[in-house]
This record gives sequence, structure tokens and C-alpha cells, in this order.
Amino acid sequence: MIVGVVGKANVGKSTFFKASTLAEVEIANYPFATIKPNSGVGYIKVDCADKFFNKQCNPREGFCINHKRFVPVEMIDVAGLVPGAHEGKGMGNQFLDDLRQADVLIHVIDVSGSTNEKGEPIGPGKYDPADDIKFLEIELDMWYYGILKKGWEKFAKQVQQEKMDVAKALAKQLSGLKVDEDMIKDVTKNLKDIIPEKWTDDQLKDIAKQLRQITKPMIIACNKIDVQNATNNFTRLQNEFPDHMLIACSAESELALREAAKAELIKYTPGEDSFEMLKQDSLNEKQTKALEFIKDNILKKFGSTGVQQVLDDSVQKLLKYIAIFPGGVNKLEDQHGNTLPDCFLLPPNSTALDFAYRLHSDFGDNFIRAIDVKTKMTVGKEHLLKDGDVVEIISGK
Repeated sequence: MIVGVVGKANVGKSTFFKASTLAEVEIANYPFATIKPNSGVGYIKVDCADKFFNKQCNPREGFCINHKRFVPVEMIDVAGLVPGAHEGKGMGNQFLDDLRQADVLIHVIDVSGSTNEKGEPIGPGKYDPADDIKFLEIELDMWYYGILKKGWEKFAKQVQQEKMDVAKALAKQLSGLKVDEDMIKDVTKNLKDIIPEKWTDDQLKDIAKQLRQITKPMIIACNKIDVQNATNNFTRLQNEFPDHMLIACSAESELALREAAKAELIKYTPGEDSFEMLKQDSLNEKQTKALEFIKDNILKKFGSTGVQQVLDDSVQKLLKYIAIFPGGVNKLEDQHGNTLPDCFLLPPNSTALDFAYRLHSDFGDNFIRAIDVKTKMTVGKEHLLKDGDVVEIISGK
């Protein structure tokens, strides 16, 4: 699972990334502060199964706070994109290629409208952030189209001459974008002509757009929500883009809270609507005012800084992934005595057999049955798992 963070330069993209991962990345007030993609680990917050058993878990990876499990996912932050990126402007081709392996994209925008199309700072409200949503989708769609179009005539002729399976051949050509045969069949099913040589340029662009939407679903992080004009812009964008998932956020606020929590100055759980002061005497006047501002103008007003919600919704609502815990009916602990040490994020419609393979190929190859640990019921390999399940796999080895 890879979460890609994308957007125009200077909208707070790297701040969002650092707030999500606490990685040491360069944050600067100019375009292309990020050249090479940054990578780090973010965390998806799920309900921990330990609450069901009235126990405290001991995660091997991630952490758990008040029965909220934070499951690690890989994140990448690519350099800011500019209009014409798919044509190579602003090193766009390189930056787009960095996104190939991403499963979902977080598009960070400056919702206050204080960053122009080139990524340059301007006064709040002087730029329409709706243009950023449109521009990035166009760049991604045209990037896919460029990959699809490259060598198209030769490919189409070969498919016709060798009577190749179109879906299989095209999926192989686009496998680097995580496109599979079922996706190709789905986006081409309504084409009147099944012969690729007869597909028009507009049809290819439409295919590229649909494949991009399937393989790179996108959530919009409306950053700088505390800046002048931001709230009004956010409401307008919600009305203008009803089919998009938009979340108000303040990456700077989240970063401040996480760093304060790391320094043990406050007690804070990412995604919550409050925090607790621990060492108020250690804070100077400026720090105290900053924390009070965040509490009054971000947390109370919006319910959270929005950063954790963006992460959670990108995986749980857009990708619809579910959290599954390995465990035993008679023993929830591993060999070291750790309770429910692991949690896996699986795609929707995952079966008990899928989970067995996720644990180890031997478990899948030698699958006998599975047990729903919460209900203690035995289930077969085709049993569909649901979010929060605890599953024991019985195999022949």
C-alpha cells in the first residue's frame, strides 16, 4: 500500500507529509523545494480489536492509543506539479513517474487561494483553488493518455494481426500503472468497435481518464483552512465538486501538535478534537498562544486538524480497505507474549484465503479452514472478511 501526496508547489504539501510521518523533509516557501520524492511511514487509524477482548494489544508495527490502532502505510511526497507537467514542464514527467506505484493520491491544495498557478505566494483570495483541482486531474489524465498513446499504432496492428486478447494485451502494456484485465474490460465494454485500430483519439483519452480514476483515486486535502477566505472557498468547492471527497485541514497545526506531543509537552491523539497540556510551565508565551489558537480556531471549529482524517478516508473510504487481525481462538498472543501484535489492511471483498496468503504463501497453499475468533465459528476459504475481524488460519503446515 502506497499513499502518494501530490499537488502544486508551495501549498503545504511537504508540511502535510511531515505532519503525517514526522519525517525530516525540506519545507520552504518557494517552488520545487522538493525535487526527489520523500518517502516515509504514515498511519491509518482503525478501531482496535483489543477492545472486544477487554485487553491491551502490543503492536509490532505502529501503535495503539485508547483502543485506536494506528496501522503503518508507506507514503511518498513528490515535487510540486505545474500546468503542463505531462509535457515535461517543471520536470513533470519525472515527478509523475514517481507516482506510478501509488494506490491512492492525496491532492493538497491551498484552499485560501494565496498561491498562484506557478506555486508563488500571493495574497489570500487572489487565486481560485478550484483551478488546482481541475489542473491536476487534467495533468494525470494526460499522463495516462501519453503512456497509452505511446506506440499505439504498432500495438493496435499487432493485436489485430496476431488476434491477441485485447484486455490481456493492454493490461500487460499498462501494468506499471497497476491496470489489470478486469479494468480494461470495464472501461471498454461500451465501445461499439472492439478493434483497437478503430478507436478514436477521444476514445483513447476517455479510456485513459477512466483508468486513472480507477487506479489513482484521489482525495482533496483543503489545506490552510485557518487562513482568510479559506472557509468560504471550502464551502464553495464542496458545492462545485459534489463528486469529490474534500476535507478541510491545517497541516501546520497538525505538525505543531505532533511535535509538541513528541516532546511530551502535550498529550495528543492524531485525529482527535482536543489535547491535554502536560508541561505548561515549559512553554514560552509564543508556544502557548500557538496551541491556544489551534485549539480554538481549528480543533473546536472543525473537529480536528483534518490531516488524520484525510489519511484515514483515503484508505478506508476511497480504497475501502478493511483492517484484519491475526489471532487464535485460544491464544491472542504471539510467541513473545504480545497480544494481537499484527493488523493488516486488505482490499474490499477479501476472503479468508486471501488473508492466508497475505500472512504467508504456505498458509494459502495449504489452507484447510479459518476461524472467526470473535464468534468462534469455522469458515471456508471463500468467506468474505469484514472490517475488524480477528481470524485464525488452520493450514496443513
